[in-house]
Amino acid sequence: MNRESMPSQFEPARSSSDVAMVSRHVEAGVHRLSRAPHHRIMVHASAATRSYCNQVGRYFVRRAGDIDLVPAGEEGGFDAETPFETIEIILQPALMERVAAELGGRARAWRLDTRHLLRDQRIEYLARALQSDLNAGAPSGSLFADSIGAALAVRLLGLDGPGIVQTNRLSDAQLKRVLEHIETALHEPLSIDRLSRVAGASSSHLRTWFKVATGVTLHRYVLRRRVERARVLLKQGDLSTSEVAALTGFAHQSHLAHWMRRETGQTPRDLRRMISRK
Repeated sequence: MNRESMPSQFEPARSSSDVAMVSRHVEAGVHRLSRAPHHRIMVHASAATRSYCNQVGRYFVRRAGDIDLVPAGEEGGFDAETPFETIEIILQPALMERVAAELGGRARAWRLDTRHLLRDQRIEYLARALQSDLNAGAPSGSLFADSIGAALAVRLLGLDGPGIVQTNRLSDAQLKRVLEHIETALHEPLSIDRLSRVAGASSSHLRTWFKVATGVTLHRYVLRRRVERARVLLKQGDLSTSEVAALTGFAHQSHLAHWMRRETGQTPRDLRRMISRK
């Protein structure tokens, strides 16, 4: 993750990934928002900040959680009266177009419009989740970032009304293929694109309807299965914690310990101590 002090020329962040993020510190003063080839979601991350928007010719007071949407190719400018922090999420137009085509219906005719002071708890939550993962060194891997990007795309498509997003549920055969593939590949990186190919479904279709079918997100399901596999290996006692982490797809043993504690209330050390006392 990058952290930048904003120059007068508000240079767009650059990324070839479908979704990326940069945390920015913006100084007081006049800033020009230059054109970018990607969509930008700006989530205000400071206390109330007053600024003048050149695009609409009026003052805005932004508070923590306020969101500005800037479509690809758009430019603008503002005059900030005080410094502030912002989270900038980058979404590639190709991702939005792909998700819109996959969802079908009214989504096919969707286009992103410039918006100011949007309040949306889902978008804010997704932005914060991505920021937390990147701050930790992205231990959750590409599946997490891919899932966040797909979720943001679906949410943006739904801003103009729930009827715009229309999909069909996963079949029993599709769900079975995905679950079996996850079990056999827990030790490997599992991206949303890889699992979508296994399911024979679009990434947005799989992400949305997997949760309907199982009650948890795809990312959380994979984490839980990795934790459970790690517990089995730890109980066998033949491998070190770092070896168990590697065999169950965790970035390192601290990543494994974090998710074991979160899912079961125990760390690998706690589990080993409990077993040794029996």
